[in-house]
Amino acid sequence: MHNKIILILALGMMLCLPACAELKQTGKEIGHTTKNVTTAIGHGTRDTVKAIGQETKEVIDEIKE
Repeated sequence: MHNKIILILALGMMLCLPACAELKQTGKEIGHTTKNVTTAIGHGTRDTVKAIGQETKEVIDEIKE
């Protein structure tokens, strides 16, 4: 009886391994996608701020003249 319980538990654990690998891969894909989106947002924000700064500098230079 005791051996049957151990066998059933071992079999159940072995059946869960593929599901764990799939969850790990899904998590990895979500992480990479999040990183790429965050990077794109950061670069877009940086470029916008840089453009605003350049335009502001040009306006100030025109006012000085």
